[in-house]
Amino acid sequence: MSPRRRAWSLAGARALLVDVRKRTEHAFVEAERWQAVRDHAESTQEERLAAEQEVRRCVSLWLREMEALGLEVKGAWLVNFDNGTGYYCWRWPETELEYFHGYNEGFEDRARIQ
Repeated sequence: MSPRRRAWSLAGARALLVDVRKRTEHAFVEAERWQAVRDHAESTQEERLAAEQEVRRCVSLWLREMEALGLEVKGAWLVNFDNGTGYYCWRWPETELEYFHGYNEGFEDRARIQ
């Protein structure tokens, strides 16, 4: 199934951000918990491998959720809302949708929305 594509208005993207932040926070916290198990000095190799698998599962599930909402995932905890001329850009743990960049630009080129 291919991701749903749509052109987001700023108001629509900001309204959805509440749900995006909630889902991202949940995935981020769960992934961090598994990373702690993976990185714990006393974890066995088997525990480390299982924890790494869980980290990947958390990230993969989050990615599929974001794509199902019609967003483009551009990195870990980084999504773009396509607005037809470029992207509204958001990254965890930002609280607001405040940045934009063009199609031929990336995260490092984003500018604050006026």
